[in-house]
Amino acid sequence: MKVRRVVTGHDSNNKAIVADDSEVDGITVSLNPGAEDHTLWGSDEPLTFPDDGSKPPFFSYFPPLGGFRFGLFTIPPMSNTQLENIDFEKGLEELEEKMPGAVSHFEPDNPGMHTTNTVDFVYVISGEVWLELDDGKEVHLKAGDTVVQNGTRHAFRNRGSEPCRMVFCMIGAKRENK
Repeated sequence: MKVRRVVTGHDSNNKAIVADDSEVDGITVSLNPGAEDHTLWGSDEPLTFPDDGSKPPFFSYFPPLGGFRFGLFTIPPMSNTQLENIDFEKGLEELEEKMPGAVSHFEPDNPGMHTTNTVDFVYVISGEVWLELDDGKEVHLKAGDTVVQNGTRHAFRNRGSEPCRMVFCMIGAKRENK
């Protein structure tokens, strides 16, 4: 699916302009059939204005300290997720290519479970999803619900019958070892 992204910026006289108005393709990977990620904007460091609205460079799926990512994520129902006949080695290579650095945050023995050094702001647009935390603690989320995810170990699991669409904004944070 394509998502329209309108980006503003500044011209040489510091006046507001539309720098880009285009459709962005979603990212899909064979290890998560039916899921789709639209990372629409991001940066690895704080931005400075005025700017011309050019897309800032970023190099990993999850942002570093001071960086951010903004986008949409679609999670298919677990009943629709079939992993037979998938080459996991090739799937991991594909995931690393399309979402650099993401693989290292996910737990191989607990698919979907991951921990990142980010504060994630999540808004459920449609469908339903279960936020799983440590020790199997779960929170059922529906359209209109929000989550502020503070760097905790978690997974989103869609036990419903329809895809769940969510808006996300991830901001890189500092984790202190205690």
